Amino acid sequence: MLFDLQINGALGISFTADVLTTPQVRTVADELARHSISAFAPTVITASPETMLASFRALARACDEDVALFQAMPVFHMEGPYIAAEDGPRGAHPVQHVREPSWEEFERLQDAAGGRIKLITLAPELPGALDFIGRLRAAGIVVSLGHTAATPQQIRDAAKAGAKLSTHLGNGSHAMLPRHDNYLWEQLACDDLMASVIADGHHLPPALLKTIIRAKGVENVILTCDASPLAGCKPGRYSYWGAELEVAPSGRIGVAGTPYLAGSGAFLDACVEHLTNVTGVSRTDAIAMASANPRRLLGLT
Repeated sequence: MLFDLQINGALGISFTADVLTTPQVRTVADELARHSISAFAPTVITASPETMLASFRALARACDEDVALFQAMPVFHMEGPYIAAEDGPRGAHPVQHVREPSWEEFERLQDAAGGRIKLITLAPELPGALDFIGRLRAAGIVVSLGHTAATPQQIRDAAKAGAKLSTHLGNGSHAMLPRHDNYLWEQLACDDLMASVIADGHHLPPALLKTIIRAKGVENVILTCDASPLAGCKPGRYSYWGAELEVAPSGRIGVAGTPYLAGSGAFLDACVEHLTNVTGVSRTDAIAMASANPRRLLGLT
């Protein structure tokens, strides 16, 4: 069965919410199970401190109240709020809640989560980020680089400090970059960083998927669907994360009126199929990228 380390919600239910109930979490977990995702990391994205605290408390409560959810959600993923504020790298994250790393805030969030935050996506160029990465590494938390505008040197410094993953490499980035010295090439070349990719047919073209897999090797690529709270919803416009999001008839989910994506409308089983179809990767290898590889990264094997 599959394991996805980045699930934002589904069916109109967001894991980043002021009010989130155990039955709602169960609804999402049941939908994921129908797509062969037996376990996952619920992901809380950039929001106000109060909303993030409420979200992690609700997810922890769901694990305490429902043994099946406890088994399905062995770790939590915190994506933001310590990310780049500029358009492009920030993606769909609300700019008003982007902020610099704070160990005191993280400790409050980790306490609310019952110690279950085991993966954090951040931008390494922020003030204090390298020391923050070192403290996270010492605490046994996996650090991933994402939604970043870092220089190549800052990527190298982050990997040296202990970062282990690139979050949805190729997305959450500028539309235009220097052709040689840029953070995408640097992460692609870094042997210390695994890479997660979204193979939903919208986030990355086949050529880039092939390139990432060839550069990193099958054993160092993680497949995620990055399911949006709108995954499984009908086409239309919806208000989430302080923005107007649009589900297109094609299944693409983005910030209305912009080129920016806002998670995926596909689930991990569809990503496995798409990856095999457009890259020639074997089904066995694609399933490993969507199960064994993320579990190994997070120490769940």
